[in-house]
Amino acid sequence: MLFEKYQSVIEDAQHANQLRGFYSHYPEHPKAYGEDAMAKGEDAFKKLLNHPFEALLQEEATGWEGEEISPYTLENLGVTYPILPVGTLVSQSIRGAGQWSDTPVQERAALLVESLEKIKERFFEIAYATMHTTGQSFMMSFQASGPHAADRALEAIAMGFQELTRFPAEVNWTKPMGKSAITLEKTFRPMPKGTGVVIGCSTFPVWNSMPGIYADLVTGNPVIVKPHPGAVLPIAIVVAEIQKTLRENGQDPHLCQLAADTAGHLIAKKLCNHPLVKLIDYTGGTAFGNYVESIPDKTVFTEKAGVNSVILDSVENMRDVAENLAFSACLYSGQMCTAPQNFFIPASGVGTPQNNLSYEEVVAQIKEAVAALVSNPKMGAGTLGAIQNEKTLERAKAVTQEQTGIALQGDAVPNAAFTHARTFSPTLLETDAASHELYEQEFFGPVIVLIRTKDTAESVRLAKQMAEKHGAITCAAYTTRPDVMAVITREMNAVFAPVTFNLTGYIWVNQHAAFSDFHVTGGNPAGNAGFTDPMFVVNRFVWVGNRIMKTGV
Repeated sequence: MLFEKYQSVIEDAQHANQLRGFYSHYPEHPKAYGEDAMAKGEDAFKKLLNHPFEALLQEEATGWEGEEISPYTLENLGVTYPILPVGTLVSQSIRGAGQWSDTPVQERAALLVESLEKIKERFFEIAYATMHTTGQSFMMSFQASGPHAADRALEAIAMGFQELTRFPAEVNWTKPMGKSAITLEKTFRPMPKGTGVVIGCSTFPVWNSMPGIYADLVTGNPVIVKPHPGAVLPIAIVVAEIQKTLRENGQDPHLCQLAADTAGHLIAKKLCNHPLVKLIDYTGGTAFGNYVESIPDKTVFTEKAGVNSVILDSVENMRDVAENLAFSACLYSGQMCTAPQNFFIPASGVGTPQNNLSYEEVVAQIKEAVAALVSNPKMGAGTLGAIQNEKTLERAKAVTQEQTGIALQGDAVPNAAFTHARTFSPTLLETDAASHELYEQEFFGPVIVLIRTKDTAESVRLAKQMAEKHGAITCAAYTTRPDVMAVITREMNAVFAPVTFNLTGYIWVNQHAAFSDFHVTGGNPAGNAGFTDPMFVVNRFVWVGNRIMKTGV
């Protein structure tokens, strides 16, 4: 039995979920996977280029399409994917759903872990596919779409396993009735809600999709994966491995399907509105996220846009803080839902153990830290990566043309390895607290807004207001005063925004760790669900209790 093979893995993951300490089943360092793994992965990726992606085990394609362009080479990958009508995808998804639902949760969970082990063998191939569809650097692509995504999937499996086995499968229920008793045999079945759809984004096509995929599958639901047309290949590899694992273990591979589409013929709305689709996971912009949430009779899990804040009050060392924040804001050119955008700085400056730094000095240090990182020949291009699509680049350039308070001008950054890479360094805008119309919007991409406030109290009030009105996934705060820390925690948590205090060195506010950090709280407009709390899995099934009268007992 597969469960015997992977029982310890599932139990360790369950234990990690409960303790919330550091745990990783899949090492994040490339060297852990063998000396030649990177070269083999790159070679496997190159062999996929300019060919139909024929590894998927799904039937009745009406055509083949693909339009992915590498942000590094600006060349089309030439990979095409099977195009299937929405009705076909949904009807095929339910073909093996009964058998999958009836499969004991122990076997379902073990089979899914087995699929992760197969995906692990393709981490480097997935990394290159991620790099050349999203613009992430190779290292970020490897970690985010490989071990980190697999850990998030395992986290969902473990959480699902725990919730599905919370109650006994059967019990004899006896009620004393004086000289007699009534006995009922009761059974409790977790019943899956139905076909799920996971709608991916163009910047993190694997990391953001795998939790929903595995949460659907572990709870007994089939799933249709609808990637962004500009970032299909990384998640297509994942789906192919899941399908192979399903077939090898006697399950219908159509329990997990890829629903590729094109920019000119999008199918997300049709999928979401199909009457047999019951579950929807969505990552992306707020407008479509709000639409998905409004569809009646669906269970929806969303991660949308937010406006993430930095509150500066007092620090131990401003240079260390500036370098940490510069890296956080520059990482992947700000194309992360966790990236800090609004930096609230008191007009009186920021306190340090030695003296009080003026507002101007704080701004200067942040500006210097960003400029130093961007111009660093060893770190700059690798940290920034590339801009995923032309529209993001156009928005970043428009900011430099339309705004007057520019503290630092963004510009293209040379990449020695990829001379045609689509790049742009962060633009630093400087404004005051009254300019709500500027900093209330999300500048997805390389834009930082430095906001002069009256004092820390106003900074906290504005950051709270942004989170409550527009959503926030992260909030970074810097203070050496315990009373101020308590106030920031109370105010930001009141609008369901988590706070990270006083980060310096090699850890950044952008990072959310599997088995420990809840990614998105689900309590503000940034999204209605979080990776991976119990609600992320229990809303995908319902408990049904049956009773049989026992006689002669």
